[in-house]
Amino acid sequence: MYDLCFMYQNAYVKFYYAVSVPNSLNSHVSSVPIFNGLNFSDWNEQVKFHLGVLDHDLAILEEKPATITDASSNAEKAHYKAWKRSNRHSLMFMRMTIADNIKKVLPKNDTAKEFMGLVGKRSQTADKSLTGTLMSTLTIMKFDGSRTMHEHAIEMTNIAARLKTLGMTVNVNFFVQFILNSLPSKYGMFQMSYNTMKDKWNVHKLHSMLVQEEMRLKNQGSHSVHYVSHRGNQGAEKRFVKKHDKGKGPLKINDGPVQIQKKNIKEQ
Repeated sequence: MYDLCFMYQNAYVKFYYAVSVPNSLNSHVSSVPIFNGLNFSDWNEQVKFHLGVLDHDLAILEEKPATITDASSNAEKAHYKAWKRSNRHSLMFMRMTIADNIKKVLPKNDTAKEFMGLVGKRSQTADKSLTGTLMSTLTIMKFDGSRTMHEHAIEMTNIAARLKTLGMTVNVNFFVQFILNSLPSKYGMFQMSYNTMKDKWNVHKLHSMLVQEEMRLKNQGSHSVHYVSHRGNQGAEKRFVKKHDKGKGPLKINDGPVQIQKKNIKEQ
């Protein structure tokens, strides 16, 4: 449990006022991503979800109700009390899930709804910059073989998903073309075949077919290496024979030790 303590002291009176954070809030804080200035959409969604589960989201859904008076009805008094409690817990919850360097520069707000809006405005500038960076990365990304085709396609898909959370949805046909453009020249036949097809693939189908094409090219390359290695060994054998027997002609079995011995017997 976290205790936020405020101390007031003067020459005559000394007292303490403590506000305890409910255990229910603490148990949910760890499930919310820390807002770092670049992840407002995800943070906002998770904060609203967890506050809703805790039944503390009234203050981020509704404006502050009118201050109650002696003339207020019991229903109005109950609503105001529920909103005030929700507002206090919502502000605690949000501030506990914001990075310290950002939290320090955020002004104090009386209502959770206003605070949520302020955080959103602060993140818009960063989001615009990040959107441009991600879009540029997506258009110039290349598959260099340092990772598998599966990993390459997943990374590009993740970038497109990140852009969507920032408010920019990448058209499916454009995204498929981005992936095709990222391929090296050895995938040229694959690209030509796809471009001549009448029915185009979605991203999942393209992903699957590219993984298969990667395996085909690897197997083809393995066979080529084996063929070149085999031919190279044959060439080495020929070069060895020529060097060993240069100027002597091919070695004949009749010139072996047995034939030479027969010749000596006849001469005797």
